[in-house]
Amino acid sequence: MRTRGLTTFLWSLVAIPFGVAANDASLVLTNASIYQHAGADSIAISDGRIVAVDTLDKIESLIGSRTKTIDVEGAHVLPGFIDNHNHVFEAASGLGGSCELSPDASLEDQIPFLEDCKREDSNDGWLMGYGFSIESILSSDSERTPLEVLDEVFPMRPVVIMEQTSHSMWVNSAALAEVGITNQTPHPQGGQLLHDEESGLLNGILLDNAGDIVMEHAWNSHSELFERSYEGLLAGLEEAAAHGITTIGDGRMYWQRGWYEVWMHAQEQEALTARVSLRPWIYPAQDMQRQLDYLKTIYSNDHSQLLLVEQVKLYSDGIIINGTAKTLVPYLDTYLANKPYGLNYIPPNQMKLWLQALAGIGYGAHVHAIGDGAVRESLDAIEQARNQKIEKDYTLTHIELVDKEDVSRFAQLGVTADFQVGSDYVAMHDHQWAQWLLGAMRSKALMNVKAMHDSGANVTLSSDWNVHSINPLVGIANSLKMAETGLPNIHAAIEAYTNNAAKSLGIDDLTGSLAVGKSADIVILSEDITQLPVDKIAQTDVLMTILHGHVVFSAE
Repeated sequence: MRTRGLTTFLWSLVAIPFGVAANDASLVLTNASIYQHAGADSIAISDGRIVAVDTLDKIESLIGSRTKTIDVEGAHVLPGFIDNHNHVFEAASGLGGSCELSPDASLEDQIPFLEDCKREDSNDGWLMGYGFSIESILSSDSERTPLEVLDEVFPMRPVVIMEQTSHSMWVNSAALAEVGITNQTPHPQGGQLLHDEESGLLNGILLDNAGDIVMEHAWNSHSELFERSYEGLLAGLEEAAAHGITTIGDGRMYWQRGWYEVWMHAQEQEALTARVSLRPWIYPAQDMQRQLDYLKTIYSNDHSQLLLVEQVKLYSDGIIINGTAKTLVPYLDTYLANKPYGLNYIPPNQMKLWLQALAGIGYGAHVHAIGDGAVRESLDAIEQARNQKIEKDYTLTHIELVDKEDVSRFAQLGVTADFQVGSDYVAMHDHQWAQWLLGAMRSKALMNVKAMHDSGANVTLSSDWNVHSINPLVGIANSLKMAETGLPNIHAAIEAYTNNAAKSLGIDDLTGSLAVGKSADIVILSEDITQLPVDKIAQTDVLMTILHGHVVFSAE
């Protein structure tokens, strides 16, 4: 591994000096293999920006007495990775709970895991956990409902456990009572309260926004909420830097949980190790004007800062496995007999109003749309915005199922298509899990990155961490393993995790490529991944991560 030359200067680089001579570079990387710069072996950086990419003899005039120089010993230099959809705030946080269930266990088989959680955390307040599979516990042979099982183990303490996708929650009676949900409570917009088919009573499973409402109540009940949130954020940023990520598109910012204040504190403390586009979440069941009034106060398009707030996160629908992704064809099987096409968090007419109102105060949008129905409805809303001469940046994320008639509309409307391909089943194009819901033919159409790329759309790859691996190299490799549905070559995959993602965020003039004048956002890899077999790409080591000319991670 090529680390000797990198680590020789590491500690003197952690804080690159200011006040260098006008013509001097603050940092020079030499003896490098530089992506898209054949023949060049050095990069000069000054005031956080790239000032030259050339051979060392051509940039020697930029090296002064206070210039820091790193010989990378032939390592490969790439633009810093841009993860367009990453839940970095909560993914590494202990606030989500330490109670971990089994994703494979049936309802009754979860009891030992629940008992372990009870022994390890004997507090009186909310117990939060994660990890079960909705299919496993709802298809079990138990004669009891999930509510009854959870009540047996936790008769008094409120409990909310997040399913591994985050789109459903398992709760007990104490939790329902705490938030005022009864058997007569109507379904909230964007969510469903599941009831037992025989008794008609709540069965303890809350889908999508119904579960979000309970989780928000539980999250805000924590003591030392700010401090613990901040610790989790720093842990997530550290993990991102270790994987070469220099820019993050925030998966969603629950601003009613105090997350914005935590992010601002990190910026004020100069603790950010990535540029971050924060995306405040639009609460589907809450008043539009009240949310717009708040969003006006936090909007920021100052690209000289590491925190940007100029896009929101909108949910059009739910997810396929819950039967809540909005589809054009009814589900073959569903938990929601009254909603055979799934559901909307934000219905189509409201989506159009939201985009128009948000654009009026400066915001573009990153839209969760998984089913082909949600994709079409979201594109329809964006088309109306375009017809109104609204030129904000729009991205549809996940887009697991896209009708062939809608593929070309992404490029036509200037909409980015964001995919997460960090799971093995995606790389193998194994979507058997969806056949009982969608049928064999529709399941085969899932995650067709190639069709979107070939249409001319701006395609990005992202992690959705911690749903998938945070490692961009896993996503890059998987996108090439997908045979007839993946990206055509390594360069298209790298672009999807760098410059294309910068375009989605509206910052491609600032970052995304190793171009003179752009921010020195750089990742140094142990190998040139453009020359590696696909199976070796994800095994490549990140040796160093540099954000705006400052080292934020070193392997040593």
